[in-house]
Amino acid sequence: MINKVILIGNLGADPEIRYTQSGIPVANFRIATTERWKGQDGQQQENTEWHQIVAWRRLAEICSEFLSKGSKVYIEGKLQTRKWQDQNGNDRYTTEIVARDMQMLSPRGAASGGESYGGGSGSGSGNSGGYNDFPQEPPPNTGDDVPF
Repeated sequence: MINKVILIGNLGADPEIRYTQSGIPVANFRIATTERWKGQDGQQQENTEWHQIVAWRRLAEICSEFLSKGSKVYIEGKLQTRKWQDQNGNDRYTTEIVARDMQMLSPRGAASGGESYGGGSGSGSGNSGGYNDFPQEPPPNTGDDVPF
């Protein structure tokens, strides 16, 4: 079985970092991907999708420190749907991408970007290492009806 998601998009807001009760860092942020095409009438069409991203442990800290609104980023991870209850006791579902790897694509100052962070089985170049195991603890529930 394979559960793998690869996205390149732009952050809609700065990442928010929180800590679980056991002190594990978790960062949440959204990225937008936009698809453009010409319609049958020849007019330019576009569709933007928003994706909720969750990063854990050291990758969460790196995302929080180096990413900001508008940053272009490469995210690789797995698709996950969580069930939770809102303040009224209603079941809610949130689908998100649990990031395993992140690569900054926007330039930072004079640097050209391209730094890579995360775990996985890549070449090892630029990896912070050891964070490719997904924790069993779900991200904290914000209580919002909208997952982003």
